[in-house]
Amino acid sequence: MNDDNRPLWLVPADVAGHDPLPDACDDLVVGAGVVGLTTAVLLARAGRKVCVVEARYVGAGSPGHSPAKVWVLQGPRLSTLLEDHSREVVQAYVDMNRAGFDWLVGFAGQHDVRMDRRTAATFAAKPTETSRARAEYVAAMSVGLPVEWTDDPGLPVPTHGAVTLADQAQIDPGSHLAALAAELRAHGGSLVEHARVMNVDWIGAPTAHLDDGRKVRAESLVVATGSPILDRSLAFSDLEPQRSYAVGYELADPPQVMALSAGSPSVSLRDALTEDGRPALLVGGFGHGVGRTESERDHVEMIRTWTAEHFPEAREVAAWSAQDYTTGDGLPRFGRMPRGGDRIRFATGFAKWGFTNGTAAALAIASDILGDRLPWADSVVDHSSPLLSTRGRAAINAKVAKEVATGAARVIATSPRSLQPGEGDVHRDGVRVVAESRSERGTCRVQGLCTHLGGVLRWNDQERSWDCPLHGSRFSPEGDVLNGPATKPLKRLDTQDDDEGKDDDRIGV
Repeated sequence: MNDDNRPLWLVPADVAGHDPLPDACDDLVVGAGVVGLTTAVLLARAGRKVCVVEARYVGAGSPGHSPAKVWVLQGPRLSTLLEDHSREVVQAYVDMNRAGFDWLVGFAGQHDVRMDRRTAATFAAKPTETSRARAEYVAAMSVGLPVEWTDDPGLPVPTHGAVTLADQAQIDPGSHLAALAAELRAHGGSLVEHARVMNVDWIGAPTAHLDDGRKVRAESLVVATGSPILDRSLAFSDLEPQRSYAVGYELADPPQVMALSAGSPSVSLRDALTEDGRPALLVGGFGHGVGRTESERDHVEMIRTWTAEHFPEAREVAAWSAQDYTTGDGLPRFGRMPRGGDRIRFATGFAKWGFTNGTAAALAIASDILGDRLPWADSVVDHSSPLLSTRGRAAINAKVAKEVATGAARVIATSPRSLQPGEGDVHRDGVRVVAESRSERGTCRVQGLCTHLGGVLRWNDQERSWDCPLHGSRFSPEGDVLNGPATKPLKRLDTQDDDEGKDDDRIGV
């Protein structure tokens, strides 16, 4: 991980998954994030033989880069859902999050996960946001949350009213993932890092094919990747991938309220600790669609500008980003995968609230595998509006179609512009589309089309990566997959390297 995208918290090195890969198991879980590890723990506790495979390393995905606010009050989310869904469905969504919250907080307390209880606040940062915050207050009251309205939520920034919910939580995500991995192993489960699943045989018992040629056969398979990697389900077409940012600041007395603004662009606040234990403030938000902005760096600068105005004494110590997914109708997707028979399950679309939603989805998936059903799970999955889902999917795919056309126009150029270190550009070389980037080590050329569905890649100037604006796949400058749904790396083309002896596939090196 490069220092330009390093969170305040890291997963401890002793979590590394070097367990032997079995030829067969009861349950194979693909992805070692919150959903994957929680599902694996629940199944292993039930006496099943469980293996988790992770394409990169524990904490590489969204959970390891999340602000890890464990809320049931989630910004303006409930009022937004009530605009399109029945109260029954939104009540089930709240029940789902309460279940995820209770399990996670209980687990964290039993396993010494670094956790703080805090009041959560959805606040109006501008007068024009007050009505939005009040709508959230009304929505939260209608589904039984003991929220309060206040003119002063305890933030040292201008506010114009806020809805608050006491006794919520924030955790150190690295500590939580490490505790889940330890619990999995304590119950006989295995964890294998750097084991990328490329595809799965669907007929009969699922068989996963890894990138190094190995195979694992399982009675059931759980796809717990941010965007489901199995294209047959078409789940990726119902997801809008989003990139958001966080900057950590050393600050002697950070506010002790977790907060999220009600308007857009969103501003997220929580306190934390630096690596050496000093108090810190985490400021996040200012997101955008993956590969759909002119400059990712500008979004980080927006955070820095906002913080300099409101916390001039804060000293920056870290900056990083995360990737999340929102569905067409705003509700998460989990359960049995479409066209996957009864043996393949998945979870996705948590809209940046994966610590509660993802934990709850794991509870539902594990219960289903073990022969039980949770009532709120059926309500969320079965009673969302097919019309809304179809309409939302159409809107998402209209944006994809626009990016296809824009990408075609971008590669008319037949020669690259002159690049400085940290820059990248896509151009044509005959009929070939080339993505060329430059670092302090030299120039690297890879194919310029995403290996998922051929989208023209864009250079991410903050994280020094190639990002696909169609469905959110991301690649290192050398072509390694960072985020799916793509599973295949970009083809390396001729490379001019100023340091032939160095071989490092991390972003930005």
